Amino acid sequence: MDDYVSNLESWFIKNRRELPWRMDKNPYHVWISEIMLQQTRIEAVLSYYERFMKELPTISSLADVSEDKLLKLWQGLGYYNRARNLKRAAVMIMEEYGGVFPTRYSEIIQLPGIGEYTASAISSICFGERQVTVDGNVMRVFTRFYNDFSNISKDRTRVMIHDKLLSVMGGNPGRFNEALMELGEVVCIPNGIPKCSICPLREGCQSNKNCNYFMFPVKDEKRIKEEVEMTVIIPVWNDKTFVRKRKKPGLLHNLYEFYNVVGNITMKDVKDVSKEFGKVERIKKSICYTHVFTHKKWKMQAYFVFLESVDCRSLFYSISDIENSFALPTAFSPFLYQLKEELK
Repeated sequence: MDDYVSNLESWFIKNRRELPWRMDKNPYHVWISEIMLQQTRIEAVLSYYERFMKELPTISSLADVSEDKLLKLWQGLGYYNRARNLKRAAVMIMEEYGGVFPTRYSEIIQLPGIGEYTASAISSICFGERQVTVDGNVMRVFTRFYNDFSNISKDRTRVMIHDKLLSVMGGNPGRFNEALMELGEVVCIPNGIPKCSICPLREGCQSNKNCNYFMFPVKDEKRIKEEVEMTVIIPVWNDKTFVRKRKKPGLLHNLYEFYNVVGNITMKDVKDVSKEFGKVERIKKSICYTHVFTHKKWKMQAYFVFLESVDCRSLFYSISDIENSFALPTAFSPFLYQLKEELK
């Protein structure tokens, strides 16, 4: 690949997308974008990034933000612990570095929520440190270029790729890393046919010559996801509904949710459970929705429970309150939409 590095970087200079975090070398901007982009495509992140930066433009504002507001800003991106780690890291930067983002890889990687990939991206792009970023895009480009059947799920493969790329990296580490990631994002794509005709590496790419790009990268088969049946109970009173913070440790901890119980319970059971909210007028079965997490599937059957009276009015909120103030995860958003339709 060393013979084609200049081709790669020239291609990047001419074709790179104008993204808001590329407008400067501000490490705060690169940091936030890299955390948002983990397992999410750039097109989906742009609006979230702009909203986040409008509300939290500096490290100090991130350090001071309440968790509820932070999680509301993060709503829709998933993996909410990433947002919590952003705040923890911002607090650490304020306390230990006087509010100035650390400049060395060895310091950056000590921040909460930052691993090798993010630390190398920030240190190389913002500070020119000679570090290699190895993400899914980079590993796909690498294994296709070399026709390498090594399993990318293994640590030794990642180390091998890192060391090889470090040996061919030119004098601008940040540009080299960004170029490889960009190539994997827009040319050597993960799904569909790669755009080999416009690839700056095509002349040396072994999978292009062998027409076997679809075989790369080699990785472990996906784990079978555990399926959990749940019943979602949505009390409705005076065009308001009940939401609560999820206290159970694990998935969606401290985010807001509709009332739910494990298991697909009967209509009679729904009525019995709903009596704790107030006097039940009627119950209507709503949608069944399956939400897929990394290792789990929640298969949820929802019920609207219309109440004549309630025991605690302060726990019921309007739809606008929920939309504007509460971090309701994507797993429950289809039920909020159905509620809006029901109350029209």
